[in-house]
Amino acid sequence: MSKLALITGITGQDGSYLAELLLEKGYNVHSIIRRIALEDETHRLWRIKNIIKDVTLHSASLESYASLYKIVQKIRPDEVYHLAAQSYVAYSFEDEFSTFNTNINGTHYILSAVKEFSKNLKFYFAGSSEMFGKVSKIPQDENTPFHPRSAYGISKVTGYHLTKNYREAYKLHASNGILFNHESPRRGFEFVTRKISHGAARIKKGLQKKLKLGNINARRDWGHAQDYVKAMWLMLQQDNPGDYVIGTGIENSVKDFAKKAFNHVGLNYKDHIVVDKSLIRPAEVNALLANYSKAKKILKWKPEVSFDDLVKGMVESDLEFVTNYGY
Repeated sequence: MSKLALITGITGQDGSYLAELLLEKGYNVHSIIRRIALEDETHRLWRIKNIIKDVTLHSASLESYASLYKIVQKIRPDEVYHLAAQSYVAYSFEDEFSTFNTNINGTHYILSAVKEFSKNLKFYFAGSSEMFGKVSKIPQDENTPFHPRSAYGISKVTGYHLTKNYREAYKLHASNGILFNHESPRRGFEFVTRKISHGAARIKKGLQKKLKLGNINARRDWGHAQDYVKAMWLMLQQDNPGDYVIGTGIENSVKDFAKKAFNHVGLNYKDHIVVDKSLIRPAEVNALLANYSKAKKILKWKPEVSFDDLVKGMVESDLEFVTNYGY
């Protein structure tokens, strides 16, 4: 009998890749999505259009415990992957209230619901390297103290501790993935990597001349989302739950990303990038770098897609996107 997995956030980058992975492994995949997504499939369900007939979608809200409770009660999942969140760091400075409501209450509600019905269930929480924030050491591992610098980072630290508390207090098989930046052609346009790859494609096609960016000296550990969802799955295949840092162990700056993206289309980034100070965060996170040795040892996981191939793939995808859609 196939396992039943419940994913929150299936319409996002990570959720769509995870759903594909689980389907390949023979899972019965269910997901919780907002009703508005069902009313606008073209714009909100595009990442799962190729698998939408193979998954079961349930309309619910992370802000409603009752709706989550009913779904968990009905389907009794074997594994729950909680990926849904307000995940755009910059927006969390503009609206910290909705960020806290969605990310903290949503995590609490789904944890409480699964605790009630599934004694043997395995739970995954999507943490973030933004939890480290103003880092005390480089690289960061599972023992590095958290010092979040945004409402988003604070909400993820809270979700991390909620997950850990449910593991310790209720013996729930609950694991935290502390994922460093992971990108793909499915990344949202508001994220800096997609902003760069899409901007480079548009400039190459003559649709714009300049691209505004904030702190181009910020350094991040960038990997491919398709690699990272494998780590999520591996965490829930372990006999014991745990917390894992997932990254590449290689650091690059926003400037490095832009340089490679523009080089790929035969352009010099210096001719097109404009630094806009209004895009710099009120509290900046300057450098994040992963030490994923625990995941490598226990999960037998390692990243497969290089930084160069990640950038190339995103730019190629956006060149095709701009050609097909004209924007």
